[in-house]
Amino acid sequence: MFFEEIDKGDYDCVVTYGSSHSNHCRVTANCCAARGLGCVIISPSGDESETFNGSLLRLFGAKVIRVPVEQVSDTIDKTLEELRSSGKKPFFIPGGGHGNTGTQAYVDCYKEITAYEKENGIHFDHIFFASGTGTTQAGLVCGQLMQGDKRSIVGISIARKNPRGRNVVIESVRDYLAYAGFPVDDEKTDKAVIFEDAYTGAGYAGESGEVCDTVRGMMCRFGIPMDTTYTGKAYHGMTEYLINKGIIGCDILFIHTGGTPLFFDYLKGKGI
Repeated sequence: MFFEEIDKGDYDCVVTYGSSHSNHCRVTANCCAARGLGCVIISPSGDESETFNGSLLRLFGAKVIRVPVEQVSDTIDKTLEELRSSGKKPFFIPGGGHGNTGTQAYVDCYKEITAYEKENGIHFDHIFFASGTGTTQAGLVCGQLMQGDKRSIVGISIARKNPRGRNVVIESVRDYLAYAGFPVDDEKTDKAVIFEDAYTGAGYAGESGEVCDTVRGMMCRFGIPMDTTYTGKAYHGMTEYLINKGIIGCDILFIHTGGTPLFFDYLKGKGI
């Protein structure tokens, strides 16, 4: 949705933020390359591991600037100013697509889910997915609140812990609802945001044997590529959550939010 706005303007480059594992950065760089736009990625130093997403950034011609995480904000501002001073017109996309535009994408996703349910005579009692920067979860929760549906929407955190992770989602929900002119009910919002942080492991770069088993099993049994950073970790967390909560006999939807290149990082790391 960001590129709809970019396409309508006369922007000639894009600046965003994320790590070498970031699907958001890879997709942004790909969209820029397809349009012949420059792309600058501000990336936190400290995790210098080689990833296929990182390799694709180079293929797409993106410029990656690595700085300590505490310098990211200032570096973004400095980079945007330098580009403008050189006659460029940059467009800034927050990390992970965070913000109302990114939230809107998953409000639309929620509408697609409810349309599918109506068409197929099904109702998902629980929806699960990987929750990172919180935009995916915020959009789905907003969609639910705006339609008044009853179900549990469970974000499996892949890195952030409570209360910060959950608070970021809640704030994003409030921001979007106010932006959309929809009444903000703090009690309903608080109840709707389920942010599960028990399965984060070592965060973005971490992986566990159980998550690796999940990734291997999903590929071997169903031909579905997952990864140890996002989808595999979230799927494993979902299965543990269902067991621990004693949830049985329900219709479950797991949203695979992409990241296939990271599956090959898993293969490379295991020497397969």
